[in-house]
Order: sequence, then structure tokens, then C-alpha cells
Amino acid sequence: MSGRLVTEIAGLKLANPTMLAAGILGLTGSSLRSVVEAGAGAVVTKSVGLKPREGYPNPTVVQVECGLLNAIGLPNPGIHHFGEEIREAKEAGVPIIVSVYGFSSGDFAEVAKVAAGAGADALELNVSCPHVEEMGAEIGSDLDLVAEVVREVKKKVGKPVFVKLTPNVANIAEIARAAVEAGADAIVAINTVRAMAIEIETARPLLANRIGGLSGPAIKPIAVRCVYEVYREVDVPVIGCGGITTWRDAAEFMLAGASAVQIGTAIAFKGLGVFKSVARGIDAYVKKKGFGNVKEIVGLAHKSF
Repeated sequence: MSGRLVTEIAGLKLANPTMLAAGILGLTGSSLRSVVEAGAGAVVTKSVGLKPREGYPNPTVVQVECGLLNAIGLPNPGIHHFGEEIREAKEAGVPIIVSVYGFSSGDFAEVAKVAAGAGADALELNVSCPHVEEMGAEIGSDLDLVAEVVREVKKKVGKPVFVKLTPNVANIAEIARAAVEAGADAIVAINTVRAMAIEIETARPLLANRIGGLSGPAIKPIAVRCVYEVYREVDVPVIGCGGITTWRDAAEFMLAGASAVQIGTAIAFKGLGVFKSVARGIDAYVKKKGFGNVKEIVGLAHKSF
């Protein structure tokens, strides 16, 4: 990979601006390492909570015409059983970001503390899951709750704190501002869009949980808009997520203001080769446009008016 791709997010050095998104291949150290070997500049684990959680019964993921619809229910072994996976992932040599969730600010802080102690390079706060009651998006749509969670986590850990936002709000930029004012080191935009699908012959929702989160190409224009709005509002790095399948998608996010991009659903359709494909495409684009480093294209769409 070219040196043009080297970038930095909140003090973390990435060889290229692609990252594994939370929720995909992030539950074991070996799977995280396989993503690094495939070319990702950093990886985010699956969301982990204070206690083990089984998640929802099947079907939890269904394919729709424009992407994937999921309501998995945050299954995980609990942070106290996840330390070995973090330590194994660390051997891959790239930043390991642990996604954490909780039902209160105290939960978030405790999970983050244990994750940091196990070697996490940064924490990503999942205040945006659209299908688990009393957490996720219910927290992420409230300015005060988001700020409280960030403050409590920052008190407990000395690692960078990223906040992953939900698009299911009226004004995502004000949520981002509240998170940054409380101490967030970066903003991740966006998590999935609240959605559902119904089987017309049986008249039954396709997901066992009925409502889930839509990911994939359909949400990319929403995510680009959110990144654009957040970038104008905050002075910390923004990480774009939502429907990135090709290097052109990634470039669009970066022009909107993303310093890096997270890839998730595309892995299901294109395989792990998507990381190198996107990185090489961005590198060629940066070179073609005459820039010396990928950081020079971040936010350029804001300067074109």
C-alpha cells in the first residue's frame, strides 16, 4: 500500500483509512486478525456489554433488494470473557477498537474500563442500535444521555472514545456536538436505519424481532448527508459508515468530511477483498487528483461552494 494512504484518527495511526465496522466478523480474535490480513487499517469488534447476552431468535438477518436487514439483538459473551479475544486481535498490529454498549452510563463506563485494561486502543460507544429497547438509539437520540455516557466513560478510561450515532433523529449534528462537548474524540456516522420487511403471503414480518436495522447501499446517501452535517458541526475526526461497497463510495464519504470509513455489509456480498480494493482505489484517486496524502481530500465538498 502507498504511503499516501497513511492517516491518523484521535492519535491512532492507520496504514490506510479503511476499518471493519462493528457487528461483522468481530466476535473472535482470529476473525479480527483475518480482516487485518485482508487489508483493513483498523478493526472494530462486535458490540460487547457488561453481561453475556444471547440475542434474538432466528431469523435475525434477511436480505432485501437494497441491502441487509438485521435484528440480531447484540449477542455477546460479556466483556469479562472477551479479554482474550482483544489480546489475540492485538497481535495483528493495527488499532483495535472495542464497541461497547450498556443500559446506563455506569454500564458503558465499566465495560469500557475492562476493555481498555485488556488492550483496546480505543472505545466505540454504541448509542445507536435501532432494535434493542432501553439502550442504543434510545440513548443516542437524547442529547443529555449521550453527553452523560461520554463523560462517564472518559472518567474511567484514558483511551480515545468514538461515539457511533444513529441516523434515526431529527438533527444528528446537534447530537454529535453534545458528544464532542462531553469529550468524544471522534464521531462515527452512521449506524443502521430503523426498518422492517413483511412476507406478503403469510402477512408476517420477516425478522423474528419484527423491526431491525437496514444496512447496505440503500442507506449510503443518508450516511453521506449525516457525515457532511456532522463535519460542519464538530472539530474532531468523523468516521463514515453506511453502504460503502467501492472506492468511489469511500471517496464520496471522505469528500463529505470522513477521515476514515468503516465497511461491514459489503463483506457479505464482496468478501474480505473489499478492503484492499477500496484502499487501492482511494490511493489511485488521490494520486490522480495530485494530492500527496489522503487527508488532503477530507471535507473538500465543503470548499466547493
